Amino acid sequence: MDPTLPSDATIPLSTKNFATSFSATCRESKTASGWEKHKEAAPTVSHPSTSDQITERLSQISMSEASTQPSTPFTGTTPKRGKEIWVPKVGYASSASTVAVERENETNMDPSRLIELFKGPLGAGFNEDVNTFARAQVRATFYPKFENEKSDQETRTRMIEMVSQGLATLEVSLKHSGSLFMYAGHGGAYAKNSFGNKYTAVGVFVLSRMFCMAWGKEAPRMQAEFNDFLEKNRMSISMELVTAVLGDHGQRPKDDYAVVTAVTELGVGKPKFYSTPELIAFCRKWRLPTNHVWLLSTRKSTTALFVAYDALCEEGTATTVCKVLDEVADISVPGSLDHIEVQGEILEGLVARIVGRDSSIQMKDVLKEFPPPPLDGVDEDLGPSLRDLWEANRSDEKKQIKALLDAVGTSMCPTQSDWFGVGDFGASPFCNVDCLALTKFLHVHPSDYSTMKLQEMVRLIQQEGMDCHTNFHKIDALSKNGLYYKMVFHVRDDAVFCQYQEEMRMNKGLWPLYIGFFVDVNFFKVNKEKAEELIKESDSLLKDMTIASESNTSDRTGLADEDANLMVKLKFLTYKIRTFLIRNGLPILFKYGHSNYEIYYLRQMRKWGTSQKKEQELSKMLDEWAIYITGEYGHKQLPKFIYLTEAEPFLERYAKRGLENQALIGAPDSVTKDQGLVLFFPGIPGCGKSALCKEIMNTPGGLGDNRPMHSLMGDLIKGKYWPLLSDQLKKKPNTITVADKNAPNVEVWTQIEDMTQRFKVTAVPVVPDSEGTDTNPFSLDTLAVFIYRVLQRANHPGNLDASSKNPGYVLLMFYHLYDGKSRTNFDSELYERFGSLVKMPVLKPDRDPLPDAVKSILEEGISLFRLHQNKRGRREPSKGTYAREWAQWESKLRKIITGNTDYINSIQVPFEGAVSSVMEQLKKVAKGEHRTPDTEKRRFGNIIFAAVTLQVGEIVNLLEKAEADPSVKNFFNEKEMLTNPIRAHVTLAHKISHGVAAVASYGIHVHQKVPVEFTALLFSEKMAALEARVGSVNGEKVISMNDWPHATIWTAPNVPPKEANTLPQLVSEGKATRLVIDPPFTIYGVLDFY
Repeated sequence: MDPTLPSDATIPLSTKNFATSFSATCRESKTASGWEKHKEAAPTVSHPSTSDQITERLSQISMSEASTQPSTPFTGTTPKRGKEIWVPKVGYASSASTVAVERENETNMDPSRLIELFKGPLGAGFNEDVNTFARAQVRATFYPKFENEKSDQETRTRMIEMVSQGLATLEVSLKHSGSLFMYAGHGGAYAKNSFGNKYTAVGVFVLSRMFCMAWGKEAPRMQAEFNDFLEKNRMSISMELVTAVLGDHGQRPKDDYAVVTAVTELGVGKPKFYSTPELIAFCRKWRLPTNHVWLLSTRKSTTALFVAYDALCEEGTATTVCKVLDEVADISVPGSLDHIEVQGEILEGLVARIVGRDSSIQMKDVLKEFPPPPLDGVDEDLGPSLRDLWEANRSDEKKQIKALLDAVGTSMCPTQSDWFGVGDFGASPFCNVDCLALTKFLHVHPSDYSTMKLQEMVRLIQQEGMDCHTNFHKIDALSKNGLYYKMVFHVRDDAVFCQYQEEMRMNKGLWPLYIGFFVDVNFFKVNKEKAEELIKESDSLLKDMTIASESNTSDRTGLADEDANLMVKLKFLTYKIRTFLIRNGLPILFKYGHSNYEIYYLRQMRKWGTSQKKEQELSKMLDEWAIYITGEYGHKQLPKFIYLTEAEPFLERYAKRGLENQALIGAPDSVTKDQGLVLFFPGIPGCGKSALCKEIMNTPGGLGDNRPMHSLMGDLIKGKYWPLLSDQLKKKPNTITVADKNAPNVEVWTQIEDMTQRFKVTAVPVVPDSEGTDTNPFSLDTLAVFIYRVLQRANHPGNLDASSKNPGYVLLMFYHLYDGKSRTNFDSELYERFGSLVKMPVLKPDRDPLPDAVKSILEEGISLFRLHQNKRGRREPSKGTYAREWAQWESKLRKIITGNTDYINSIQVPFEGAVSSVMEQLKKVAKGEHRTPDTEKRRFGNIIFAAVTLQVGEIVNLLEKAEADPSVKNFFNEKEMLTNPIRAHVTLAHKISHGVAAVASYGIHVHQKVPVEFTALLFSEKMAALEARVGSVNGEKVISMNDWPHATIWTAPNVPPKEANTLPQLVSEGKATRLVIDPPFTIYGVLDFY
């Protein structure tokens, strides 16, 4: 063994198994979104033991003094925190002698003598010997690449288990579609595997521009302080860089931007990565952009996340995904940049990873301590944009780089040496590096712990042809006894990461292999006496550090290494269509032809588990794309980095051919000038609907376009209103139709959805705004106002006014049609179905509380209504058991409401203001500024609804017992139900009716047995169903979100099963039969998703 090597050096792995290199190229390869790389090895992530440590740590940052405060040396212990500046709290020590010798060797040589001193490549004449040492320090890095040993499904299961047991929290973040960019201060800019090129120049420009937007006129000073802060505290930040000039990903961004994905303390040892709460605190201190993050700390929320993804994996876009995550997560921390506004609707995916169980507590404290910072420069003229400068200098890449760096200025980029060298040396042979530099690095003495560990890593992945780069930042410190390099770790083969990871499992002290890994290396020589002193100090230091490192083999959260690194990437098909199927398929299509392209895209879709329907639709679209693009370009391939130049217009044209096509590619649906519009009103009598409709119809210019307008008033229509509206839409589908009738329940909404599909119109719900209650979208204040308005009416065409016998009962009946829906659920369901929601202001926000007398009379009426409903259903209140109570209540209601006239008038928004607000919103809808996704889009995906599946045999046993009733027996015999029963289930929630989050909420009980009590049999000539009452699982009640839980057991030909929802209404109308099952019959089913 070479006597100069450390005694614990690792024997190199076979170079046949590794294809890694130190890259001298400046070529940047495609990277995935930043959070994809969050696969850190356990010891490398900072997890403070208390949330107070986060705020203490970051509250000590004094940015105004960062540029003047001397850097605190690393001593191996936590430095004292003063008021002047925060410094990294963890680091490995370097020998004091090492630092002193390095400074002695920094001779500040005149660069004009360098060419005379070095003939040929840098370091060619530098011969290592027993007195030669190396000091290596990480300059910039991103998270280690870590692959789970288990499958994605097994990883998801383990994540749920860990959260359920209180061991961890699940963190979810957005994957922005861009490339990795790292910054370490003073122009030290790095891409995934390169530096000194267009990728890093663009990164510096975007980072500088974001400083300008955040700090305004203070930006130059803050940029300089930030540079000093990173440099003196040896830190780097990593960002996901999203631009339109560095090659196409899934969608060309609307703006050029970046979000911080990692903050790293480099110290002089292993990099330490900030936890997400620390990262957000750091970024808000410096006004840097952050990502959208969600935390899930319960079994229910964690399970719901994965179910929601499975429901949205083939259709998810930014709006829908973020909305659902906000509903299922325990904590949502919006990013400082809205993905929809800066990137667009096409979302690459999500990253879910395990973090410490105290993360939620720490996050709450950080959000309280560090509110979102202001943006002082957002309205200022910042000069030419990135795209302007790029286009103006497109003839020469060096000119593009120069223009960007000059625009940034010296406060952000004090030196351009990484891009252009120094003086005359940028283009001289001096910028080349001795090819033996890497070999020399492995054979010299390590001067500190960091160097030893980096040598150990290099030995594992070394290969002939590795190279280093000249460190121009140290050009004036070069001498015959001191050389400075930049090492670039560029792992081209993912198999290397896997094999290296396997090695780490056997060698716990081995440093992880990072993604984006840059190291500053200094070779220096000393005399014999100094060498002996350094070796002695170094041996002692290395021994201590090795013991400390090997004793710390688990994450600071207390989790085992494998659990601490659990991470899963959740990508969406709408993104993969563009990148994997279109962009990555271009070389196959142009080189091997259409048939081989078809084999390629089918193989990809089947690998992803794409649903059969989606596969068929995509095949049709991709075949059209192949014919189109080869017809346009012939045998000359469309360049992949600008593929969206052709793909986006093609997809836009394809989407315009139908709603299914829009859903297929994730295109936002907007109202077009030639498309019909239906305004409808889910509300309560007295909400001002008819008065608003008149104002809409009488407004000069209508909604701001030339489409004809038509109003259909429900109180003047004899017969069924919604079928009549459907007939009118069929005749005039391009009309703006104002449906002047209350639309209070799911049955009506479903009819309206069907009209939008059949007649290609857009439906827009207009609802009275209200805070609502936990069980109703309308508050008691709002109900009181609506009752008051009804009592002020006279000669109402629908006979609901002051002369009516029971106006209070009628309004309570409408009020209870919404029973069980909170305001959030109400708004969410309408938005899920129709994609937009227009709100009519009703109450002033600064109003006085509802008087006790008004509140009491309304609560009394609600209690009476429930008694009446349970006893008599929808029968007239003037007759029967509670007739006297109703009469007394109606009289008291009139007296109390009219007695509080002044109060009720004082709390209402003036009608003119309400009309103005609604008209402004409607005009935006008419212009297409509202995104209105269609219901057909939401029918795609692998999960549609949650239900309890029942065994057919047990249903048959129940029906045989019901045959004791002659009417039932005759019905069964006529319909042959017992010989041809259908597979029954009790629907709990449907994606269309209740939303994705509602369906996902049942994930906690999936595959578990659930008792179902059947209490009645309802049947008509066209259908039959069992009325159901769902039981509990593990003591938790399973509640169906259907208004009438049931199991459909038979329908006539051409009658869809969903029509069984109308059976209770048919019973009340005498058109169906209800047979009570007493005692109830219980069957156990299994909860599952479909």
